Formats: sequence, C-alpha cells, structure tokens
Amino acid sequence: MVERLSAEAKKAALWELAGWSELAGREAIAKTFVFKDFNEAFGFMARAALVAEKSDHHPEWKNVYKTVEVVLATHDVGGVTKRDIDLAKAMNAIARQFGVN
Repeated sequence: MVERLSAEAKKAALWELAGWSELAGREAIAKTFVFKDFNEAFGFMARAALVAEKSDHHPEWKNVYKTVEVVLATHDVGGVTKRDIDLAKAMNAIARQFGVN
C-alpha cells in the first residue's frame, strides 16, 4: 500500500512541480492547463489517460474547450502520495509537448 506524504514531503514535491498547488479545503493537489484549442486539450487528456491507466491511478479532471482542470489525490489514503506526484510530473511533461507549462 502506498503511504500519504507528510506535509513537509508534499511541500518539497510541490516546489519541483511547476504550476501545481495544494487544493484549499482538501488533501489534494491541483493545476489548470490552458492549451491553444480544444484539440490540444483533448490530445493532452488522451495521452495523460494512457499514463494514468498504466499506473492504475486516475485523475479527477474537467475539460471546458481549451482548459483542463486536474485534481490529484489518492483516495485510499485520503491525501497526496508519491503516485500523485508521479502523475503530476508526467502530466507536466505531456503538456510541455504542446508548449504548455
């Protein structure tokens, strides 16, 4: 079983994750990605979905036109774990392929 990150470990991990922050009122991290258009946003989601499925760790997300809002938390432990940090890193890398930070 994966363990919930301590507050210090979560802060350290977020320091290295461009654009990600703690979600107010909840033990989770969040980021909003804004792409050039819907096609790029959907392409990002498709690629991120493959990574999420492979790791069996799925995001909470919402897409409206060119914007994708993502929330990551490990529900089994009620907070942020290494799995969330790893998925956030992968999402940042995928977004960079579209020229988005």
